[in-house]
Amino acid sequence: MRAPVDQVWAWLSELADPEIPVLTLTDLGVIRDVAWEGDTLAVTVTPTYSGCPATAAIEMDIAAALRARGIERLALRRQLSPPWTTAWITAAGRKKLRGYGIAPPVEGTAATGRVAALLGARLEVPCPRCGSPDTEEVSRFGSTPCKALWRCRACREPFDYFKCH
Repeated sequence: MRAPVDQVWAWLSELADPEIPVLTLTDLGVIRDVAWEGDTLAVTVTPTYSGCPATAAIEMDIAAALRARGIERLALRRQLSPPWTTAWITAAGRKKLRGYGIAPPVEGTAATGRVAALLGARLEVPCPRCGSPDTEEVSRFGSTPCKALWRCRACREPFDYFKCH
């Protein structure tokens, strides 16, 4: 079966991220390209980082979903350059993260966040629950490698912050 590319994108937009199930793979921006190459469907995936443990699960989910819809010849490609960045998370994805209790990446920090942190700049991460900017980082390491643990000083609730890459 040779489904139109826009139909394939629609199918892929139904697949949840295995680590943050409120997000789809397209919300997260890890699916970079879908194209027919002759009778083979090529899907290009850029993991959130090169050692992401969820990459294999993501690729298996993509293959299973597309094969269930009649795609017989499939080439999954892992593309590491350019590296994934939190700037690729869609606006809908950022809203879903906030609603799920995870602070989305602060706008504009994807490219500069690491350098600013090294220089001692304070990152202002609004609480996803109450919206207060009065928050603090508790641990650079959260429930998954792509998240850090933060706490809101206003509502006193801990929350994950989706770190910038």
